[in-house]
Amino acid sequence: MPKRIIPLSAIKIDKAKPQGKEVKLYDGGGLFLLITPSGGKLWNLKYRYGGKEKKLALGAYPLVTLEAARQRREDAKRLLANGVDPGEMKKLVKSAAKDKAANTFEVVAREWHHKFSSAGKWSPTHGADILHRLEKDIFPPLGSRPISEIKPLELLKVLERIAGRGALDTAHRLRHHCGMIFRYAVVTERSERDIAADLRGALPPVKNGHHAAPTTPEKLVQLLRAIDAYEGSFVVKCALQLLPLFFCRPGELRAAEWTELELDKAIWEIPETRMKMKQPHIVPLSKQALAVLESLRSLTGSGKYLFPCQRSAHRCMSDNAYNAALRRMGFSKDEATAHGFRASARTILDEVLRVPVVLIEHQLSHSVRDPLGRAYNRTSHLDERKKMMQQWADYLDSLKSGAR
Repeated sequence: MPKRIIPLSAIKIDKAKPQGKEVKLYDGGGLFLLITPSGGKLWNLKYRYGGKEKKLALGAYPLVTLEAARQRREDAKRLLANGVDPGEMKKLVKSAAKDKAANTFEVVAREWHHKFSSAGKWSPTHGADILHRLEKDIFPPLGSRPISEIKPLELLKVLERIAGRGALDTAHRLRHHCGMIFRYAVVTERSERDIAADLRGALPPVKNGHHAAPTTPEKLVQLLRAIDAYEGSFVVKCALQLLPLFFCRPGELRAAEWTELELDKAIWEIPETRMKMKQPHIVPLSKQALAVLESLRSLTGSGKYLFPCQRSAHRCMSDNAYNAALRRMGFSKDEATAHGFRASARTILDEVLRVPVVLIEHQLSHSVRDPLGRAYNRTSHLDERKKMMQQWADYLDSLKSGAR
């Protein structure tokens, strides 16, 4: 006749003291509490499967109460009744949980970003911008979620919040990048499909238009004087003073590094990795530009970037810094934008100063070819461009002084 087992009670468990060896307190149905010499109290279930005796760990007391341990025993019995080994099922559940933790949206997104960055798919500045946008807007609400469990509506709500603060273009960019991340998850077998594709047409379209720019001397001089009088960040002020002198793309200037400058030769050489046309580009430095750079060097010259981010010197300032300053000066987005200085220079150099268009286009880093159809290299017409850049800087000074 089998020995009758008296079920355990919480009082009996609490009173149980460790011995010099392991002690087992049985509750019935294979459930027992193992008391270790060090005082640990561990729930275990003894069962048979496939003709073999096995043991299943159910957790430690008191974290797992007597009632909870009994419930886990019953759950295991139901699995056995259906021909399932509860020990193997526990391993599968644990493995699935581990996979989910290893395949969150943020983990997959960072892996995707690293892979594309390493392959040279983007310029370093563009790659940093993509990651910054993800870290700011997508990772906080969705980063910890298993990527396979994110629903289209979840992503849409996040994008709508971004659009709602007036950053519709950013919302569209992020939908595009999220789509790339989900497609990467699909091909790496961590998601079934690209849910971002379901959101095509869900956001209002971005109204495309030309970058606002003052293209007459009368309007340009108002902006130049406002920049010189700007009382905000000195770093941003310097950037805005250099933009009209260089008329380069705003992203090329804000990510400029001190190692790219040769002040003794009065040139700034932008590497191809940071250029839209994927060709290195030389910007001759006028006397006025050198003066601004010298005043800036005393503040940021010990770091990497000419225009570091206020929060971290390891990043350049954001693309919004220019336009935010212009708005503080009182210029609306319909009156002035950072990118608009390119149009200002293109128009006035051609129509007012009568500079040959080929020099202007080359300095704008547009695709320019010689009469035989060959692309000019970065040093093409460099002497003439140096003269043009000094002529342009002198002209801007004359506007501000009222001489013209």
